[in-house]
Amino acid sequence: MLIRNAKEIGVFVRERRLKLKLSQAELSQRVGVSRLWIVLLEKGKPTAQLGLVLRTLNALGLSLKISESTGSLQPGKIDLDKLLRQRTGKGVL
Repeated sequence: MLIRNAKEIGVFVRERRLKLKLSQAELSQRVGVSRLWIVLLEKGKPTAQLGLVLRTLNALGLSLKISESTGSLQPGKIDLDKLLRQRTGKGVL
């Protein structure tokens, strides 16, 4: 599964927790965090501590694999003159 942001991690954690028939309280005990922390993680809290996220994934029997993106994060050249012409109809003076 491709995860692009904190919200998607939260959805994935919630789906896995439900598949394993765990309550938020049971998962929080396994991870060593409060139930509120699990609630916030599942809602996509963007500032969730990475170490705790990794512990949560581990408690759910999941691992994290990092791979190179082939999407829009690739560095590229920008033709500013072309961009200005598209926006204003004029190039660089």
